[in-house]
Order: sequence, then structure tokens, then C-alpha cells
Amino acid sequence: MVCLDLVIILAYCFFLTFILAYSISQFNLALVYLRVRKLRHAHVFSELNHLPRVTVQLPIYNEKYVVERLIRKVAALDYPRALLEIQVLDDSTDETTGIIESLLPELESQGVDIKHIRRPDRVGFKAGALKYGTSICSGEFIAIFDADFLPEKDFLNKTLPYFENERVGVVQSRWGHLNEDYSLLTKLQSYALNAHFTVEQKGRNANGHFINFNGTAGIWRKATIEDAGGWEGDTLTEDLDLSYRAQAGGWKFVYLQDLVSPAELPAEMNALKSQQYRWAKGAAECVRKNLGKVFRSPTISTKTKLHAFFHLMNSFVWVCVLFSGLLLLPFLQAVNSSSTYGDMLGAVGVYHFTFFALLLFYTVANYSVGFKSRAGLVTFLLSYPAFLSLSMGLSLHNAFGVIKGYLGIKSSFVRTPKFNILKRDGGFDGKSYVKLELSFTTFLEFACLLYFSYGMYYSWVHENYVAFPFLLMQAIGFAIVLIYPVIHYTRSRRQRQVYKSVQTEHLQPVAE
Repeated sequence: MVCLDLVIILAYCFFLTFILAYSISQFNLALVYLRVRKLRHAHVFSELNHLPRVTVQLPIYNEKYVVERLIRKVAALDYPRALLEIQVLDDSTDETTGIIESLLPELESQGVDIKHIRRPDRVGFKAGALKYGTSICSGEFIAIFDADFLPEKDFLNKTLPYFENERVGVVQSRWGHLNEDYSLLTKLQSYALNAHFTVEQKGRNANGHFINFNGTAGIWRKATIEDAGGWEGDTLTEDLDLSYRAQAGGWKFVYLQDLVSPAELPAEMNALKSQQYRWAKGAAECVRKNLGKVFRSPTISTKTKLHAFFHLMNSFVWVCVLFSGLLLLPFLQAVNSSSTYGDMLGAVGVYHFTFFALLLFYTVANYSVGFKSRAGLVTFLLSYPAFLSLSMGLSLHNAFGVIKGYLGIKSSFVRTPKFNILKRDGGFDGKSYVKLELSFTTFLEFACLLYFSYGMYYSWVHENYVAFPFLLMQAIGFAIVLIYPVIHYTRSRRQRQVYKSVQTEHLQPVAE
């Protein structure tokens, strides 16, 4: 029994140690960001020596609620139409294709060079669509926008001048949030994304470390894509993969925090889960594919390799959060039942630094772009435990993806559906993409809810009060993940039934 207790304690400490090391790296980035946040790129060209031809690629798959606003927004970009090509890379299987086709005559009559491109199959998913579009595009530079983005009119005018430096391969803008205040779910997501698009991207970029093109809202030099080997569909994060291959080849990336490209946050739980799963699994696949090459490269500095390690390994945190949570109860039982390990509960207090390091990390980031007032700061601090709880609730679903990624188990690219929900009074009424999915993972999430609820009881009864808040947040997190899909589906289904009844009434013959 003592041997088993030791194994449990060592495993628990291993996962906490990685989380601690990761939080220290994020703490370091926060300090770097505080030093460089006001710095601007030293050499910004007021205008280009010549205007190059640009292709804008719009990878689309079943986005009937947002595709029209995207196309109209891109068609309105402030750039000479003779030098602008728009590729709508449409792999849709629903009404989206018809919506696109209905827009083409109007835009073409206005002189917009827009091409509706349909591949014979969906090989390679988004990476395959981008690869196909790149092979036939006419632009020297390629801007990419996902379906839910609304780029500013002057996006090209603000990004293209940086390419006067011939070693710059990518210019990436910051994601804004069109519906940040729609619900608690979207607000909590904005905290994480704001941290990535401030502290992480600007902090790494300012110190010359690797960053990543975020799949959208950025612009590539076509020669960079070709030199790095092109888009490849063997990972679910083709953007992260190509970014590392390009930077390992000597290309420079420029990150512009002040250039904001607004987008819609997933407002429905299953949409959020599919997005987070894809990002987590894709990052794990990129570890298999790129981390060894980075470490073996003689041209990459040790500091950059260290930052690349935590950058690529960030999805392993999901595994650590899940298993440290699951092991907390056995850890408490081992400590309570053994005089040998009785002092361990106090010893692991060093890991509490993780909480405060990450609190600083997210506070610095969200203060920079989110809230500017004392009231906003208070709101953030009050909702920070809810943010951690949601992250814990997503840990099981995402950890499965990470483990599959490390094992090389392939899966399909599951898109994140968007609903054009921007205001608080909007909703999922009649949205056909909202579905209630009861999978094996759902039952495991329910089991976790019961498990952590019992853990709360156990820690309270045995006066392990220091563990109670963490078990409480775990239980709340899994409750959120389980309840939100039911609420969203119920609202959508109820309204669809109302629509059907109204349509039926209109079809009834009028009595004479």
C-alpha cells in the first residue's frame, strides 16, 4: 500500500510540476510584455514602392449564417480592384454554396475579381483547400480570413508595407471579439484569447522567438509558403505547423497588436468544444512533427528552443489539469492514511504559485486590451475562478485529443460553426447547426462531476480544506460543460418548432 501511495504522490507531483513550469514560462512572458507592450516596430514604411497583386482566400465549409457578411466585407477592402483577387474556397455541402453563388453576379458587376472554387473532394480539409487555392492564385501575397471574420477596410494597407523587408514572410493581426459580451461563455473565452494575442504573441515576437500564424486574419508572402513546403493536412493545426516550418527556415514573422480583425466567438458549448479539441490535438500533432526538428536545429537559439517547447507543449497542460484533478482525491487519501506522507499536503503548497502566476498573466493581458477601469478589473477578478472552472471542465474532452495527437491517431477536421450571434438579445433560435450530442465522453464528464462532488465531501469531512476550492472548481467546470449544451439545444429546438408551426399556418387554405 505504501508503494501505491508513493506512485500516486509522484504522479500527482509530476503533473503539478509541469503546470508550474508552464505557468512560470507564462509569468516570464507577462514580465517581458510589460516591458515591450508600448514598443512599435522600428521600421514601418509609410507606403509601398509598388502595389503588389494580392489574393484573399476565404476557406468556407457550411457557414450559411456568416458567409455573406464575410464576402461583402472582403469585397469592400480598400485596395485597387485590378490588383485584388478573392478566392472563395468552398467545400460546403449545405445551403452555403447557393448563398455564395447568388452573390457573385452582383459583385462581379461592380468589378470585383471573385472566384468561387469548388474542389472535387475535401481531401486535407482546410489545409487542402488552402493548398489548392494557392496552386492557382495570382497574388504575390495571400491574406486569409475564416468565415466569421470581418477585416477592416485598410487591412492590406496596414500589413503589406512590412513586406518591404524581404525576410518577412507573415504579418499577423490581433483577433477582436464581435460578441464578447453575449454571454458568460463568450466572456470567458475572450480572457484566454486576449492573453494569447497580447502577452504570448507580442512577448515572443518582441524577443525574436517563434510565434504562429493563427489560421486567419493574417497575410503570407506566397514565396514563404512555397519555401516552407506548402500547406500540409497531416495535423489539425495546419497554421501552427506551417508557421514553425517557415520560421525554422529563417523567415521572419511580424505581429501587429494594434491591428484588430474582429471575429465571432463560439457562443454554443459544442462549437467551443470542437474548436478547443482541434487546437489541442493539432498542437500535440505538431509536437510530434516539429519539436524534434527545432531542438536539433543549430541555427535556433537555446532561449527560442525553450519558448518553442512550452509553445508547442501548451496542450499537454490539458492532460496535466485532468490527471492532477483526478489524482487529488487519491493523494488526499494517501496523505491522510499514512504517517510517512503526512507532511506532503503542506509541501505541495509550492504549487499554489501556479494560480498567482497565471492570474498575473491573464490580468496583464486583459488589462491591455479588455478592461481599462477599476470596475472592469474587479469584474475580471471575480470571474477568474469561473474561467479556471471552465478550463477544468474542458480538460477531459481536450486531453483525449492531446493523447490521440501524441499517439498519431488521425481524426477528421471538425469545423467550429458560427451563428451570426452578436448581441445579448440574439440567440440560437432556429439555428440548424445546434445539436445535442450524447457521446461516451459525455458520460465520462458526468462521472467526473460525481467524482469531484464526492471529492468535495471527502476533503471537507477530513478537514483537507486547502483542497476543497480546487475540487469545487472541478465540479463546477464539468457541470458547465454538461448543462450548457442542453440549454442551447432546447432553445434552438423550441424555436424551430415555432417556425414550423407558423409555416404550417401560412400553408393552410383560407376558408371562404
